[in-house]
Amino acid sequence: MTFAERIIAVFCAACALGVVYAYALYPLVVWTLARLFGRKPVARMAEDAHGLPTVDLLIAAHNEEAVIADRVRNALSLDYPADKCRVVIASDASTDTTNRLCARFDQRVHLLAFEERRGKAGTLNAAMEHLKADIVVLSDANTFMDPDALRKLVRWFNNERVGVVCGSLVLTDPTTGKNVDGLYWKYETFLKVCEARLGALLGSNGAIYAIRRSLLKPIPANTIVDDFVIPLRARLESGCEIVYDDEAVAREESAPDVASEFRRRIRIGTGGLQAMAFLSPLLHPRWGWTAFALWSHKVMRWVGPFFLLGMLVSSISLSRHSGFFWSSMIQVAAYVVGGIVWFVPTSVRAVRPARVLPMFMSMNAALMVGCLRWWTGRATGVWSRTPRSATQAAVGR
Repeated sequence: MTFAERIIAVFCAACALGVVYAYALYPLVVWTLARLFGRKPVARMAEDAHGLPTVDLLIAAHNEEAVIADRVRNALSLDYPADKCRVVIASDASTDTTNRLCARFDQRVHLLAFEERRGKAGTLNAAMEHLKADIVVLSDANTFMDPDALRKLVRWFNNERVGVVCGSLVLTDPTTGKNVDGLYWKYETFLKVCEARLGALLGSNGAIYAIRRSLLKPIPANTIVDDFVIPLRARLESGCEIVYDDEAVAREESAPDVASEFRRRIRIGTGGLQAMAFLSPLLHPRWGWTAFALWSHKVMRWVGPFFLLGMLVSSISLSRHSGFFWSSMIQVAAYVVGGIVWFVPTSVRAVRPARVLPMFMSMNAALMVGCLRWWTGRATGVWSRTPRSATQAAVGR
C-alpha cells in the first residue's frame, strides 16, 4: 500500500468511526454516563389550584381550518383552572377559515390575526408582546394534549432553576389512532431521557413544551427550528435547566407519507445548522454535558452523510485491496437492499427488520440536502408545516 493509499485508508477508518460513534457508541456512552453521573429530577406538584401559575397556551397557526376547532376544544378541556389558563392562537396570515373558527370561542381564546405573512418564528415573536402569564406553553395546531398535561408541565417551575420543560409526544396512526412510535422515535426518546438525566437536554419538542415568560425572547425571524433555538437560547443566556417530563403527553398524527417526513427532516437538518450561528457558544467545554451532547448528538449527526459518502468513495478507491473491496461491496449492497425495501409495502412483515436501512438512508439524505441548503443560503423561516394525515395533506397545507 502506497503512502497516499495509507492516507486514504486512515480517512476511511475515521469516517467509519464517526458514523459508528454517532449512531451506536454515543447511545451507549450517554446511557453509561447518565447512570454514573446523572440524576432523575423530581417535580413538586402544587398542593392546590391557588398555587398554580398562570399559563398562556400559545399555538401558532397558518391555514389550519381542518384541525383548529378540535385543537381549541382540546385546549379548553385541559384539567387546569379556567381563570389561570388562556389559549392564544397566533394566526400567520391565514387565508382560509382558521380565524373565523377561532373567533367563535369564548373569551378564554385570544386570537391574534396577523395580516402579514411572517413565518412561524416571526409569528411567535409578534405574539410574545401579547403574552401575560407566568408560564408559556407552546404547541402546534395539529397536536392534542392529554387532560393533565398542563399540570404535569407547570409543576417543575416550583424549582427556580428550571426554565424550560419538554413534554412527551406520542405519534398516532391517522386511521386507527393507535400509537405508532417507530424504532427511530424510540431511539431518540431514549437519548432524550439519558441527556435529561445529565442536565444536557437539547431543545424541546415543538408539540409540547413550557417556558417561563421571562425567558421567552424574540428569535431571528428566519429561524426554522424554533423549538431547538428557544430552549437552548434560554439556557445559554440564563443558565437555566431544561427538563424532560415523559408524563406530560401530547399526541399527534404521524406523517402521511415518506415524502412528507423527508421534507420535515430536511427542514430539521437545515434549521439545526442555521441555529448554530448563535448557539455555538454551547459547544465550549465550559458547558459540560450540554457541550458533550451537542457535539455528539447533533454535530456528529449533521456531518454523518459526509462520513458515509467519504467512507464509500475511499473504500472504492482502495478496492484493489481485498479488505476494502469487501467493505465497498457491503456498503453498495446495503444501499441497494435499502432502496428495494423502500418500495416494499409496510404490510410485508418479512422485510420489517430491514426497514432500518431505508430509514437510515433517508435520514442521512435529508440531512445532506439540509446541509447543502444551509451552505448555499437557502434556509428560510417561511412556514410550510409537514402535514400529519392524508386529509391534511389534501388540503395543501
